[in-house]
Amino acid sequence: MTEADARRKVLRGARTGDIAIADGLIVAVGDVAAAPGDDVERVDGDIVTAGLINTHHHLYQWMTRGRAINCDLFSWLVELYPVWGRLSVDDVHAAALVGLAELAATGCTTAADHHYLVPNGDDSVFDAIVDAARQVGIRLHLSRGSMDLGESRGGLPPDHVVEDLDAIMASTETIISRHHDGDRVHVVVAPCSPFSVSEELMIASAELARNHGLSLHTHLCETLDEQEHCLERFGRRPVEMLDAWGWLGDDVWLAHGIHLDDDELVRLGRAGTGVAHCPSSNARLAAGMCRVTDLQAAGAPVGLGVDGVASNEVGGLFPELRQALYTARMREGRADAMTPVDALHIGTRGGAECVGVAERGFGTIEVGAPADLVVWPGGNIGDIADPIAALVLGPDRRARHTYVGGDAIVIDGEPVGVNLAAAHRTLAERSRRLWA
Repeated sequence: MTEADARRKVLRGARTGDIAIADGLIVAVGDVAAAPGDDVERVDGDIVTAGLINTHHHLYQWMTRGRAINCDLFSWLVELYPVWGRLSVDDVHAAALVGLAELAATGCTTAADHHYLVPNGDDSVFDAIVDAARQVGIRLHLSRGSMDLGESRGGLPPDHVVEDLDAIMASTETIISRHHDGDRVHVVVAPCSPFSVSEELMIASAELARNHGLSLHTHLCETLDEQEHCLERFGRRPVEMLDAWGWLGDDVWLAHGIHLDDDELVRLGRAGTGVAHCPSSNARLAAGMCRVTDLQAAGAPVGLGVDGVASNEVGGLFPELRQALYTARMREGRADAMTPVDALHIGTRGGAECVGVAERGFGTIEVGAPADLVVWPGGNIGDIADPIAALVLGPDRRARHTYVGGDAIVIDGEPVGVNLAAAHRTLAERSRRLWA
């Protein structure tokens, strides 16, 4: 027995088999023989899955939850941009701490946060998000978002919330050198959206990302208003525009991807460009329903996203599994459009494919994969024949335990590194002050 074996943690289930963890990796699956020194956690009657991967979020929006309730995307943004422009670094930290802890408690082990607001040019907001992720213990894809096209130049956001292109590039280089480690923190280059960025920013961002071997992310094809904006401004549909800017490839994933025609689906699939499916947010803003199964058939990876809690007030990833299944069945009008297993796949492996970590085994339970795992409480699962159907279609669940690299970040339903009740109180106080 090696020293690594002696430090093993074993999740042992009477029905589902065992999973052994050592040095942050899964080292055995199935019937694992007990060894001296093993730390054994009984999970009888529970379900163990790979950790969920959230491919699109805006953590700062916890500060503006439950506002602009009856708005579509553009009117929602117009109402909220000025408020977001008043956010402080401490506000962003408070929001990120609550948001990431809530994600961990709903089974998320990797979260991609798309942060594109840098009030007063203070890019320490990104340090605040990383600090919150380290406190929670979750893996973070830190998307250095950006906007450089204000109202005076034909963009949607007010001028005071956009940045200068050169400042964005310099800041992004700094954030990469300060935070990217390729393990717990991945920096992503992520201009915001077609109606808030210049062509120059998109091209420069693609070059910068590829010089560093980093991924690219942006919003695309979320609404028909966005499509009309692109046709009027560029004379091209959004996907054609992205292609011209060098933004199609397997190092790119897009948020939403709703209003795609058949040719665009083929183009994305051929390039291996992924899509973050955000079903609850899309419903809240009446944006439309993503063609998930068509994207997958074309070869495009699809993952799940919560989006910001200003457009998805739940703020947890687990409910998106069921919502994705329901949305697919409603859109296609057939009950087999998406199965519970399909939904779990896009919440795990599909997400890993989107953010570029699938080749390292993320989103799977197999020997050699990172030990990013969730133990879901069994509860009433036993009276449903198919446990995955029970998990996805049954009542909403918070994780019993969540592990990242074998380290428990949630135990018995409570985040380990955060007093979540206190963090919510702090966030509520800050939110009230912001709106006052």
